Amino acid sequence: MDWLVTFAKFLVNEILSEPAYLIGLITAVGLIALRKSAGQVIGGAIKATLGFLLIGAGSGIVVESLAPLGEMIQGATGAHGVIPTNEAIVGIAQAEYGSRVAWLMIVGFAVSLLLARFTPLRYVFLTGHHMLFMATLLTMVLATAGQSSVVVVLVGGVLLGIMLVAMPAFAHPWTKRVTGNNTVAIGHFGTAGYITAGAAGQLVGKRSKSTEEMNLPEGLRFLRDSMVATALSMLLIYLIMAVLFVIKVGEDAAFKAFAVDGGTAATDLGNYLMQSVMQGLQFGIAVAVILFGVRTILGELVPAFQGIARKVVPGAVPSLDAPIVFPYAQNAVLIGFICSFIGGLISLGLLTWIFEPAFGLALVLPGLVPHFFTGGAAGVYGNATGGRRGAAVGAFLNGVLITFLPALLLKVLGAFGDENTTFGDADFGWFGILVGNAAKAGEVGAVLLMLLVGAVVLAGAIVMQKRVVDTGWDPGARRDAVMPREEPADARGPADVEDGPRTYRKVAPPAGAPAPPPPPDQG
Repeated sequence: MDWLVTFAKFLVNEILSEPAYLIGLITAVGLIALRKSAGQVIGGAIKATLGFLLIGAGSGIVVESLAPLGEMIQGATGAHGVIPTNEAIVGIAQAEYGSRVAWLMIVGFAVSLLLARFTPLRYVFLTGHHMLFMATLLTMVLATAGQSSVVVVLVGGVLLGIMLVAMPAFAHPWTKRVTGNNTVAIGHFGTAGYITAGAAGQLVGKRSKSTEEMNLPEGLRFLRDSMVATALSMLLIYLIMAVLFVIKVGEDAAFKAFAVDGGTAATDLGNYLMQSVMQGLQFGIAVAVILFGVRTILGELVPAFQGIARKVVPGAVPSLDAPIVFPYAQNAVLIGFICSFIGGLISLGLLTWIFEPAFGLALVLPGLVPHFFTGGAAGVYGNATGGRRGAAVGAFLNGVLITFLPALLLKVLGAFGDENTTFGDADFGWFGILVGNAAKAGEVGAVLLMLLVGAVVLAGAIVMQKRVVDTGWDPGARRDAVMPREEPADARGPADVEDGPRTYRKVAPPAGAPAPPPPPDQG
């Protein structure tokens, strides 16, 4: 049996947990189903894989550029506590639960394909690293509650499979509002934050203009370039925090902020400030690389997916990582990041002054990486339904969610709750809390309660799909009724997109974004 465990670990750790390989394989399968030539299959698969590697490269630059800033913020504010980092907590858990995580993930992916084939939830979840994260979370909460390995793998696998098809369905009305069509769904476990942001936009942004329609003075027209605006904003944030940090801790300690993760400490004050400038510029480059990778993937994966839709899962919709929505409202990404981070800071204050003394909750420091990716996506969702106010308020609420939910999640992680890190995105929080508490109800009772939680989520998603998604409900219809129908002067593509019985306004993608093909055949 050792060879089976070894093979399962290899399959999960080296292929299924690597989004680039998974996307390449899915693209190849789709092109084969379309009867493309061997050269087209190989070329399309490699190009899609390279697109995801571009996203990974950009994400790596983001992490590197944010690490010193995190040191500065923590040092300037004096806050100490848990920093949610999915990769860190997964790495810690793998040492103890590696084989169970591997089998749970395989079972969960198989269950998700069956559900996609035989239920109305035709979503195929392609974000491999988030599958691994959720599989690890479920393994941890079930194992620390004392459940057997069989229960961990089988029940956890069923729960994972349900989440892989359910969460894209819950968010899909708002996702269609963002993209203007039904060709892609969101496959990322920050979905609760995106739904919250979209709903908030509906409430507060009825007459608010889009973030992409900002009227800037002629001297500030250069800010319409998202790469320039992002780099300049991060440059200013970096400089402000660098100055506050050096005032608070002194030059000797402040200069070491750039030595984190193998970097080089600043040599003097001038070098310290210019390294801050460079990190802000690097952040702008990272966002540009991520956006290019997203466009590359869309250009290859969406057409190839029509083959899978027709041959394997009729009417299938690919569920992709959060940056897939970034090109549709690039200003909103930056606004979302900033507002989500502000929400995290305010929530940290509430934890410090009220909830930690009263309820013993951990202090959750705002992790810049989860706030950038989930906050940026939340900004896009909020903008789609509520313009600038929707982007700001929606992302702020996302920041609140990804601060309080990780603090509550630590209560069900057993010994892992004492680590200085935890899972960061919203869906890990609420789902882990529900399953973790259900898992403590003994043996038979726990299995029944956990399956009940899964059944409720699945039933809710099916109702959402049939009653809301399939009927063409548009969460931004009220806003369209009172906002001008004209697109900005440089908008590309039609203002109105037909998708089902309703017509709604599409947020114009930027120059270079590929035009999605028609939705795949439903039969």
